[in-house]
Amino acid sequence: MSVCTTCGLPPDLCVCESIAKESQRVVISVEKRKFGKEYTIISGINPHEVDLDALAKKLKAKLACGGTVKENRIELQGAHKKRAKAFLQEAGFAQESIILK
Repeated sequence: MSVCTTCGLPPDLCVCESIAKESQRVVISVEKRKFGKEYTIISGINPHEVDLDALAKKLKAKLACGGTVKENRIELQGAHKKRAKAFLQEAGFAQESIILK
């Protein structure tokens, strides 16, 4: 039987990721790039504590947009600041720790 090395609980009961989500400072901003296209940038999430690829996949499905993970930040096509913040709150990030720029 495997257990988490951090909290000592079995993988299905592990609380490490939810604790990590509450303690992080997440910054959501919108950048203009080539040809006037807007990208929503979500940064400040520690990739060692939260699976960025899985989170990006869920965000892209929820917001119906394309995107990628580069340099430990999530880049989404389009301007989705408020909707991304609402989704991150549903995913377990603390409302106070999410900053809109």
